[in-house]
Amino acid sequence: MYYTSGGLNRSSIGLADDIAKAINGEYSAIICYELLAKLAPNNEARNRILEIRNDEIKHYKAFSQIYVTLTGRQHTPQIIEECKSEYKEGLRASFKDEQMTTDFYLDIAGKSNEPYIKETFKRAASDEQNHAVWFLYYLTA
Repeated sequence: MYYTSGGLNRSSIGLADDIAKAINGEYSAIICYELLAKLAPNNEARNRILEIRNDEIKHYKAFSQIYVTLTGRQHTPQIIEECKSEYKEGLRASFKDEQMTTDFYLDIAGKSNEPYIKETFKRAASDEQNHAVWFLYYLTA
């Protein structure tokens, strides 16, 4: 399934497209959570959001590495979601996004036959679910 001189097969192309979408989502989250942390009302929330942002950076790097392995080239990330400029609105949007991302990452894990890709996306899905819980906590606090 990995990149070879013969190119990618059809299932690898679909997987690579999904991973490019995941890279874009992580890139957007990294930028958004930096802004959201600045809007946080206290240090506890700010530090937690920055911790979540650090997880997103790890995902971004891991997914980017997988993409290069699959395609033989780097993906140029794009912002696919605009960040809300109001704190509660940002929390609400982030909660929803993290929930949807959990399902998306589990779908990617299910499509791959490569153990490393499966495990990386399952772990990221678990992280995303944890992030959603924190955003919900701060949304309702």
